[in-house]
Amino acid sequence: MQPSKISLSESSLIALLERRDKTSFAILYSRYAGNLYGIALRIVRSPEMAEDILQDSFVKIWLNIDSYDPGKGRLFTWMLNVVRHTAIDHLRSRKRDPLHQPLEDSVGDLDRHYAHYTESVDAIGLESLLALLPFEHQLLIDFFYFRGYTQEQVAQTFKIPVGTVKTRLRSAIRHLRTTVAEPPK
Repeated sequence: MQPSKISLSESSLIALLERRDKTSFAILYSRYAGNLYGIALRIVRSPEMAEDILQDSFVKIWLNIDSYDPGKGRLFTWMLNVVRHTAIDHLRSRKRDPLHQPLEDSVGDLDRHYAHYTESVDAIGLESLLALLPFEHQLLIDFFYFRGYTQEQVAQTFKIPVGTVKTRLRSAIRHLRTTVAEPPK
């Protein structure tokens, strides 16, 4: 049976990962690689870099699964942060500024070619959850989590104090957690 066809709860998957079960890694990858690739691609805007980041991130996830704390959030959220931090570190190590990075002429081609990855990000309902936030919070989430801006860069972009950015991000995350805990009816 293929890993994507195996039905396994998140807690069971985590338990298998903690025991270093190789099948669990295949299940993890088949469930989340498309979503995480889409996030990496939104940050670095390069398919090759996004693939490298995805590979590096899954190695980090495999090696550091013991540091995942279910009390702090879902597995996907933790993995998203691993990918996000890996992508931002990659951009910084290349001394690239995501605020001033020119878009490639072939972005339309990339979007069509990798549409199934970015569409799979919404398969988890992220776009619809973000739509429940006030517009200013949606923008901050987009720039901070998906485009890889730092809090300081977000503050400069929107000409607001860094403290305001931090407060609004915390408020948005709190609102999302409440929404996820009690889905809209």
